Amino acid sequence: MTETLTILGLESSCDDTAAAIVRHIPGSMPEILASVVEGQNDLHANFGGVVPEIAARAHVEKLDTCAEQALTQAKLGFSDLDAIAVTAGPGLIGGVLSGVMFAKGLCAGTGLPLVGVNHLAGHALTPRLTNQLAFPYLMLLVSGGHCQFLVVHAADEYTRLGGTIDDAPGEAFDKVARLLGLPQPGGPAVEQAAKSGEPMRFAFPRPLLDRPGCDMSFSGLKTAILRERDRLIAEHGGLRQTDRADVCASFQASVAAVFAEKTRRALSEYLALNPTQPAFAVAGGVAANSVIRASLETVCNEFDVPFAAPPLALCTDNAAMIAWAGLERFRAGYRNDMSLSARPRWPLDTRSPALLGSGKKGAKA
Repeated sequence: MTETLTILGLESSCDDTAAAIVRHIPGSMPEILASVVEGQNDLHANFGGVVPEIAARAHVEKLDTCAEQALTQAKLGFSDLDAIAVTAGPGLIGGVLSGVMFAKGLCAGTGLPLVGVNHLAGHALTPRLTNQLAFPYLMLLVSGGHCQFLVVHAADEYTRLGGTIDDAPGEAFDKVARLLGLPQPGGPAVEQAAKSGEPMRFAFPRPLLDRPGCDMSFSGLKTAILRERDRLIAEHGGLRQTDRADVCASFQASVAAVFAEKTRRALSEYLALNPTQPAFAVAGGVAANSVIRASLETVCNEFDVPFAAPPLALCTDNAAMIAWAGLERFRAGYRNDMSLSARPRWPLDTRSPALLGSGKKGAKA
């Protein structure tokens, strides 16, 4: 298909309820006509993390108003849309189910086609929305629950070069924030605290750098933070502000160093494929971290490979990426019917062995 497409996207996989409308005229840059994101930080603040049941209820309450606001922002009606795209997984099953059922209801009422989207594909295809990267490109998808190096061959074809074998970096940031008494979400809190810290004070481990390949591990790093925190508390009778800042800065430096070295390895594998227009992109919530972005950009300069990073608002969960991924799938001929199911797990690369094992619900990553 080559005609102009206008897609409504819906996102509810974790704790952000979002709706957006994206339009693409072939031969021009895609346009985000509207983007609405309703966060739930206040609802989960007292629990130290996202409570799935609370998140699901909030999605049910906000999905319709978010969709209405997006249509109002774009000054469009349902008759102006070509399809509705929705996150069908992976994610917290209650939230994913809320979005899928809402999208089904809209499609049943309007007669519009339904397109189910993998949340991870939304992140992975964002550089095509913002930078129009040509396939294949190398993607570091680094979010709260996922961390993978992917060669993106097409909207529905991915090769995983490596990923985290335990905690995703976003989880590590959240856990470190809790250990140090910082608010959630942990990523922004740790980065803010690290700004006044000394990144070389603590020699925290750089996991898996002594092993070949692109896989990563962050669980042991989190444990090292716990032990250092306990030592500092025992030594000083509490955790001083300067110590907290230094721990955050040193932790952040360790994560950035791991990403830099693993990115070098992933780029070497990717460039061996001889892509015609090589490019490296990063997306996902942790990609909003300025120190990590800077380290990745430095590596790309070493390899003379263009570096692409979406605007910060498109790194965290949003519906514009879902609308765009749905638009790419719709243009390629994909459609779903009312049997579309919500999936808590949904790997992008289904041919590679699962990084985190499998269970009754399928491969975790």
